[in-house]
Amino acid sequence: MARYPLNLPQQLKQEAEALAQKQGISLNQFILWATAEKVGALNQQLDDPAFPHVTYRRGAAGIPTPILRGTGIRVQAIAIAHEQWGLSPAEIAAEYELSTAQIEAALAFLAAHRAEIETLIAREERLSREAHG
Repeated sequence: MARYPLNLPQQLKQEAEALAQKQGISLNQFILWATAEKVGALNQQLDDPAFPHVTYRRGAAGIPTPILRGTGIRVQAIAIAHEQWGLSPAEIAAEYELSTAQIEAALAFLAAHRAEIETLIAREERLSREAHG
């Protein structure tokens, strides 16, 4: 892994540290994820401009997966919490320590990209069954 010195404005660094701590990761990991998300989005041009709070990240299998920007939380996790567990946007926001606006953005993305999200959920369920069955 290459090292790169980085100078951040103090306010940006404090905000990034707070967000990293909230997610239980180091500032270094947070900056790595944020950079990977941005580079991936620019390379892939997969992001839907109608949904600025959602971006794509390639998972371990190499499949682009929509996540809430600045977090590691997949849209499909929000979809499951809402549709299968019956949680409200406010309950999901509390569970994942996100804003209600972020949850509503994920649910709007789900409504517009339902087939994609359902395919990802089905794939994950199939892989889980194969691993445990």
